[in-house]
This record gives sequence, C-alpha cells and structure tokens, in this order.
Amino acid sequence: MAFLKGQIRKALSGFYYIYVDGETFQTRARGNFRNRKITPLVGDEVMFESDNLTDGYLLEVFPRHNELVRPPVANVDQGVIVMSMVEPNFSYNLLDRFLVTLEEKEIEPIIYLTKIDLLTGEEAVSVAAVKSVYGAIGYPVIAATQENDDQAVHLLEQYFPERLTVFMGQSGAGKSTLLNKISPDLQLATDEISESLGRGKHTTRHVELLPLYDGLVADTPGFSSIDFLEMETTELPKRFPEFVEASVSCKFRECMHRKEPGCEVKKRVEEGTIAQTRYDNYLQFLLEIENRRPIYKKKQ
Repeated sequence: MAFLKGQIRKALSGFYYIYVDGETFQTRARGNFRNRKITPLVGDEVMFESDNLTDGYLLEVFPRHNELVRPPVANVDQGVIVMSMVEPNFSYNLLDRFLVTLEEKEIEPIIYLTKIDLLTGEEAVSVAAVKSVYGAIGYPVIAATQENDDQAVHLLEQYFPERLTVFMGQSGAGKSTLLNKISPDLQLATDEISESLGRGKHTTRHVELLPLYDGLVADTPGFSSIDFLEMETTELPKRFPEFVEASVSCKFRECMHRKEPGCEVKKRVEEGTIAQTRYDNYLQFLLEIENRRPIYKKKQ
C-alpha cells in the first residue's frame, strides 16, 4: 500500500474521492474515525493509503483552517454572498448575518447583487446605497444587470484562482443560476420562487469541489439563513471590521459599543462614517446572542 497526501474533492455514499496530482482516488474512512468523532469533509487535506484508484482508506485528516456546516466544506478561502435587490427584497440584516458568519470563520466575503433590472426606483434600498455602505468597509460589491451580466460574471471569476470558493445568500436570489453561468457543466437545479412561500427551492445530494478558473468552487449553494448559536457576545464586535478599526479610539479596551461612554463606534455612527443599519443590526445580533437558549443542560 502506498501512503499519499491529497484533498477530498467529493464525498458521496460513504466514499471520499481524493485528488492527488491529476488523479482521483476513491476511498473509505477507517472505522476509528467514527470512534474518534471525526467526520471528513470536502476540502479536507488528508493522508490515505491506496495501491489503485478505487480501493483506498483514509488514515488522517489534517487540521482545518475553518469549516462550514451548509454546505459541509472545510478550508474555505472566500464566500460569494448572492443578494437580490427585489423578489426577494434586499435585506441589510440578512447580508450582515452572512458577513458576520464569514468573518468569524476567517472567510473573505464577496457581495454579488442580482435582479437589479427589476428595480423600479421606489424601493427602500438602492444599489448605490449598498455599494456605499459595504464598499467603504472594504468588501467587494459586484452588481449584475442583464446588460453587464457577462462582465459581472467575468469580474467575479477574477477572484477564483488559487482559492476555494463557496456560494451562499438569500433563497431565490439566483445562487444556482449564477453557478450555472460560471460553469454550464454544473446543470444545477433551479426553480422559480414559490409565491406562497416567498423563497426558492433547491436540493443537493452531495457536495463536490470543481476546478474552475485555476481555483476550486463548491458546486452547491450554501445556507440561506443564519443564527449565532456558537458565538460569544465579546466576539461579535470583532466581526465588524469598521468597529475594529474605530475601537482603538474607544475609552474602554473591551468596549461593547452599546452603553459605554467615550465610544468611538457610537461617535462615528452619529457622524455617519459608520452606517446606522450596520450598528442597528449589531445591536440586534448582540441581543440575540444574549437571549439564546442553551442547546443542552449539563447533568448536575
């Protein structure tokens, strides 16, 4: 048996497909993985043994930089957050939830706006406003219209080389449609928004990493809603980059930017250099974390 290092590119029906130097090996996990409560994920760097392409065994999963639950992928470099401007309507709150989650996992966000052509000008949120808020923080914002659709997709593709990319965003915002444009071979199932539910439909049986534009892209859209069950209150301010930048001038070192005097974040919100929507969402998220219910109780 040869001992090899590689990356899991696909997991399906108990098999793990590991890529090494242009070849893909089909493997199974040893039984002790279950005993050690280790679940290999697509994106994992692993050690395995095999003497052919169809009969190998996973031996070790190397430490991960990060991992996501939906989609179940490890060692993610960047996340494309697909947000529609209408149908469903744009939500600052939901976008900030995605951004906080990616910041926590040390995944670089890219914001991709869709359905701009459907804007009538009477909506509460404009593309310019979104670009103003998030561009100032340093997040890339790509706005796709029917006229510049190919250009927008090409701009997004520039971020792919040497990165592992996942997609996420509002249900019905066009994640699968966008993935199909990037790689027509994907043929992801797309559906119209269910008018009664107000959300899109999408089911995926497994996750696979596809080599695209000198990088890797997860072939399935990820989560469309977020909670903060795992985050502590003291961690939340660190997930807002503009808060981190301002906090060096706060009076208190561990300022939570809520009731403390001499808070630079609150000052910048009043001045308009930090968006009111971002600050309002921060306060809401903080309250959610404080009020969350424990998932289980330890035995006394």
